[in-house]
Amino acid sequence: MSDAAETVAPAARPSHLSARHLYVLALLTLFWGLNWPVMKLAVSQMPPLSFRAASLLLGLPCLALGLKLLKVPFGVPRAEWRQLAVLTVTNMLVWHVLLIIAIPHLSSGRAAILGYTMPVFSALWGRTLFGERLKPRQLLGVAAAGGAVVLLLWHEFTRLSGAPLAAAGVLVAAGVWGLGTQQLRRAHSTVPTLTLSFWMTAMTTLLLCALAVLFESPRWQLPPAAAGWAILYNGVLVFGYCHAAWFFLARTLTPVASSTSVMLIPVLGIVSGALWLGEPLHWQDGVAVALILLAIGAVLLPDHAARRAG
Repeated sequence: MSDAAETVAPAARPSHLSARHLYVLALLTLFWGLNWPVMKLAVSQMPPLSFRAASLLLGLPCLALGLKLLKVPFGVPRAEWRQLAVLTVTNMLVWHVLLIIAIPHLSSGRAAILGYTMPVFSALWGRTLFGERLKPRQLLGVAAAGGAVVLLLWHEFTRLSGAPLAAAGVLVAAGVWGLGTQQLRRAHSTVPTLTLSFWMTAMTTLLLCALAVLFESPRWQLPPAAAGWAILYNGVLVFGYCHAAWFFLARTLTPVASSTSVMLIPVLGIVSGALWLGEPLHWQDGVAVALILLAIGAVLLPDHAARRAG
């Protein structure tokens, strides 16, 4: 995931999935989707910031090993560190802090839906800040994704009214992540995506560890077995693979295509939360799945011109 395709000019980046993108996305969807009930279970047994920090501490050496095995350089030019710090804040730090604090107060499935309003925010940021013109199919995809979010929250408004700060926190995190997606696509970097992923994870790890020590150290104790497995899952699969995979998609696809491509993740989060944690499902969930599939197809399937060119 660190070849020359990552440095292709923004205008040349495809809006549809290649076979390579599809393979990366399939694993990303599986691991990230199943992680929502995993996180919910973990934060019910240990402090949330400490859980996130422990997962990052395990994930960072996994990423480092990946770079070593793939012979990807660790070095970042001094002139690019400021940009890297900004990308860390918008793509990782705000998302991880606000989300993990909110998870204990929301169902895992509905937290996933709130989090994956990100494609709508990404499209709005692109239009507002960067003057991006969305094609009719892209507008249809964004509208379908937004409709799916509304449907999936249909039965949650009453519950969310009891935790407005938690819901607002996840929405703010999604909005910042949408901005980060736009920034990452436009980042003028000379280093591979895996290198960016490693150093963004490293900076986020340091800050999360500091927050955990500052706010949660009096509550520390040996985590139970279930929380230990959750840390292992997050460290190896989420931080060791999913974040690097996401940054690859975000840098090699257009922001609307990359962000909408992950909309199946909250669907998997809802289903796994229902099966594992007993969270209720409603008819709106089925309709929302259809809308999400429509959104993904509208944004990612190549148009007639692209098919002829291919």
